[in-house]
Amino acid sequence: MATTAQTLPQVKRPVGAYDRIFYSGLAVAMAAVVLIGFGPTYFLKLPGSDSMATISGRPFTPLVHLHGAIFTAWVLLFVVQTLLVARHRVAVHRRLGVAGGVLAALMVMVGVSAGIAAAARGAAPPGISPLQFLAIPLGDMLMFTIFVTAALYWRRDKELHKRLMVLAYVSIMAAPVARMPGVMPLGPLGFFGLAFVFALAGVAYDLVSRGRIHRAYLWGAPLLAASVPLRLMISGTEAWKAFAQAITS
Repeated sequence: MATTAQTLPQVKRPVGAYDRIFYSGLAVAMAAVVLIGFGPTYFLKLPGSDSMATISGRPFTPLVHLHGAIFTAWVLLFVVQTLLVARHRVAVHRRLGVAGGVLAALMVMVGVSAGIAAAARGAAPPGISPLQFLAIPLGDMLMFTIFVTAALYWRRDKELHKRLMVLAYVSIMAAPVARMPGVMPLGPLGFFGLAFVFALAGVAYDLVSRGRIHRAYLWGAPLLAASVPLRLMISGTEAWKAFAQAITS
């Protein structure tokens, strides 16, 4: 008996079908790195105990606690925002975006203040002077400001907006990454390189899901990468040392 082979129609998935899964997973993974990095040095320390000290051995100040609270709020808000989009709660996502903009502004103000205060106290990782190291956190805040401002400006372009928000988050990931076991001795190039893996994940996902890299990554990722050696180069100049001395004194 002859049979006729019937081919089932292939269902072609739309472009970006897995975006919600990818960006939600990325947000959770980045939050996990923050917890791992800051867990031993901040989150898991008991208030009032003798262990309440920064990695430089100095006690936490009210500004450090404020910095921690605001940046933790950012981590949680980022996870919530990606989950809202994943569950098609876009209207709520947009309303929370207003709070996100206010929080981002507070992060920049407190982040800059905390960096300057730490340098004034002489806090810095081993092998680098506090005034030189100040270029790292201030550079983080500059990159964060650039990407968040761009993301808010292009908030109606969802493809551009979400990638710029990822880059903004990546720009402040070096701090928790550097505190992970065995990472600090690698130096700035090492812990920044590991932090930028999250941006590379976005680039790789674009290539797999769309066959091309979105323009946000085409200019944003190189800008982030170039900012690191640029900061290190500037931090060793006499002009930077004079500037850092002026703002910390």
